[in-house]
Amino acid sequence: MADEEERIALFLDYENLAIGARDALGGREFDFKPIADALAERGRVVSRRAYADWSMFEDGRRMLTRHHLELIEIPQRLGATRKNAADIKMAVDAIELAFERDYVTTFVIGTGDSDFTPLVHKLRELNKKVIGVGIKASTSALLPPACDEFLFYESLEGVEGPVPDTGRQRRTRRSEPPSEDVASDAEREPIEALITSTLAGLQRSSGESVLASSLKRAVLRKDSTFSEADYGFRAFGELLRNLEEQGLIELSEGPAKGDPVVQFNQNGGGENEAFSLLVDVVTDLQRRNGKPALSGLKNQVRKRDTSFSERKYGFSGFLQFCKAAATRGLIELEWDEALNDYRVGLP
Repeated sequence: MADEEERIALFLDYENLAIGARDALGGREFDFKPIADALAERGRVVSRRAYADWSMFEDGRRMLTRHHLELIEIPQRLGATRKNAADIKMAVDAIELAFERDYVTTFVIGTGDSDFTPLVHKLRELNKKVIGVGIKASTSALLPPACDEFLFYESLEGVEGPVPDTGRQRRTRRSEPPSEDVASDAEREPIEALITSTLAGLQRSSGESVLASSLKRAVLRKDSTFSEADYGFRAFGELLRNLEEQGLIELSEGPAKGDPVVQFNQNGGGENEAFSLLVDVVTDLQRRNGKPALSGLKNQVRKRDTSFSERKYGFSGFLQFCKAAATRGLIELEWDEALNDYRVGLP
């Protein structure tokens, strides 16, 4: 039932995450959307705050405003003084909310700083579930064990790896606009991808059977404007049956009539066709120019099939899709230090 959902309060130590992500991902900017999607699969976020000296993070301020975070200003001071001011303000606000809003069941603390470990202990002492979010390279070893769950930002769905550092990309990175394929993925997620990526997230986070009703609630938390009617379906169940006919999912009888259990097609379905397409593209590219780099390979696949999206099959990104193909023995992934990227070849 809806009233059994987790109610989440989010607190972000933005400077810690933004600088950590930039250093760990080779210059990529921190993006809040992967965190928002991960939390949507876990419950309803009722409060969201981010702490920083926002004069230092103009792009981040605009990005978080679009995601409806309350931005808490920490005036610029020198060195550790400013850092301590942000830490203290965030900790005080979290404890205050824990006492004033007893309906909040889960606190998400976005930082890798061990200074927040006492806050985590106190929140758990107050019978609150605590989820941490941090960057692997900048997260203290003390913090994750203190939390009920800890999410490494780099492992979240939708987080891209480091920017491949090739000479051509260094020359063109500032002047070239995003490719049409990349812009399309960022702006509009296909309905198949939205449903299957949400299903995959629910299965990972709960480890239990996913009911159609739970799946729709999670989809709505990701996109509050979602309506199956916009895609020509009269009901969510009709949409799911259509995806079942495509071989993407399977439906089975649930505990209540009209609320089936949803799972991925155990026989692969359209997923096998997607893997075959990948192998065909890699075969042609390798025959002409040697093993292709992972960067740019997705565009080559989409030249063959413009409807291709790894998210249709529940994969968080193209790298995860390729790793799944490698696990099945269809391709091989080999890290190229000089290229700072994977080479993709045939076994």
